[in-house]
Amino acid sequence: DAKVTEGGLNVTLTIRLLMHGKEVGSIIGKKGETVKKMREESGARINISEGSCPERIVTITGPTDAIFKAFSMIALKFEEDINASMTNSTVTSKPPVTLRLVVPASQCGSLIGKGGSKIKEIRESTGAQVQVAGDMLPNSTERAVTISGTPDAIIQCVKQICVVMLESPPKGATIPYRPKPASAPIIFAGGQAFTIQGQYAIPHPDLTKLHQLAMQHPPFTPLGQTTPGFPGLDATTPTSSHELTIPNDLIGCIIGRQGSKINEIRQMSGAQIKIANATEGSAERQVTITGSPANISLAQYLINAR
Repeated sequence: DAKVTEGGLNVTLTIRLLMHGKEVGSIIGKKGETVKKMREESGARINISEGSCPERIVTITGPTDAIFKAFSMIALKFEEDINASMTNSTVTSKPPVTLRLVVPASQCGSLIGKGGSKIKEIRESTGAQVQVAGDMLPNSTERAVTISGTPDAIIQCVKQICVVMLESPPKGATIPYRPKPASAPIIFAGGQAFTIQGQYAIPHPDLTKLHQLAMQHPPFTPLGQTTPGFPGLDATTPTSSHELTIPNDLIGCIIGRQGSKINEIRQMSGAQIKIANATEGSAERQVTITGSPANISLAQYLINAR
């Protein structure tokens, strides 16, 4: 520790954490009280990325000692949450506190060390588990570094990681990881539109109106009449077809009992779906989906969901 402050290493650092929505909620606390207290007591700047994403980025900036203080408060808060969740559960072994750091890939090499020597040294000296993801996070040049252990082991581990990051700054430009908002798939059923959130289908009135309008305008206009004016659903939308191959052992779950599932998918998507007969010696069946691009993509989504 003395080395960190005296060796001129007490400079401003920024550490980024990747958290799930639930973890972020715990850090923010009721009316933002928890995060306010963390900011005041640690002296670090703590920023939480906006957005209704399942993942959020928590950025902690400040002198090294402020960062360690903020980290210890976060680790202890997670420890508290684990203890609280265990009081009513039957689980006997206590899960460790886990934090995910986001580190520029160009610094991961120094963190791992030659033949994994550095990361092994960090694991042994702190007692924390440390894992560096093999792949970069989507659309970025950063990798996730997962640390788990007791709050104390985690703090010691973060200290060592900070030292490595200060001694070998990132090379080249870093493209930071930005979590994507969860785009909820949309399903039309029984003349209603639903968006899927987690395990629930939430009715979506605006989309339902659109769906009902679409249903009132049949795509085939009798001769001599002009096309009904419905924006976005042009009567002349070309139908196309798309082919999929589906393994034999999965075809049953798509067809359903006496064709109930496949009929449901046909009805919901508005597409025509033909399943070829099994050919001898082949482990797959050919499925042809015909309809407008929107029908086809909805049918594909429903088949994949099954």
